[in-house]
Amino acid sequence: MITVHHLENSRSQRILWLLEELGVKYRVKRYERDAETGLAPKALFEVHPLGKSPVVTDGGNTVAESGAIIEYLVERYGSDSGLRPPAGTPEQLRYTYWLHYAEGSAMPPLLLSLVFRKMPEAPMPFFVRPVVKGIAAKVQSSFIQPQLDLHLDFMEGELAGRPWFTGSEFTAADIQISFPLEAAGAAGLLAEKRPRLEDFVARIAARPAYQRALKKGGPYTLKF
Repeated sequence: MITVHHLENSRSQRILWLLEELGVKYRVKRYERDAETGLAPKALFEVHPLGKSPVVTDGGNTVAESGAIIEYLVERYGSDSGLRPPAGTPEQLRYTYWLHYAEGSAMPPLLLSLVFRKMPEAPMPFFVRPVVKGIAAKVQSSFIQPQLDLHLDFMEGELAGRPWFTGSEFTAADIQISFPLEAAGAAGLLAEKRPRLEDFVARIAARPAYQRALKKGGPYTLKF
């Protein structure tokens, strides 16, 4: 049976959701973050050398990285599920693009924003804190925020005239892009500014498979 090594409040939630959409049986091995650092526990290093989540074990196969896991599961268990467009179509090209864009382009500025917002809170000599705070604010305003706006506005525009990122049909690419958009929502970057993205997040959260995944995965709260 498939085992999802699931870290609380993490990217692995979307793998549970995918499996619910596929209707495939699986079990969840849940891990809690370190209370002080917020990082994954050392136990995940026993599953994969990088100690990250998500990781899926399936028989003799161990698959890491959200995009690779999605491709593996759809190929093996969902070739007729409709979650992947037919090969050779414009929709298939868009599917591949969004599957890779989510982590390759959308997530880096969100993670940078999180890191630079936390920098002034880190332990340091009191006389250094104002300098660090000033540098962090400058990087946020001059580089990170413009990048966030660029990517979020791009995604907002891509949903003009189509309900899903691939086209008229929901696919696994929408599952992959869900995490950066939920993170953006948690950071207050959607709302009135980007109504199509806000609507997208609301629509995916209302899907029955998404709700079933929440019940299996446990509490899911993002802090960005």
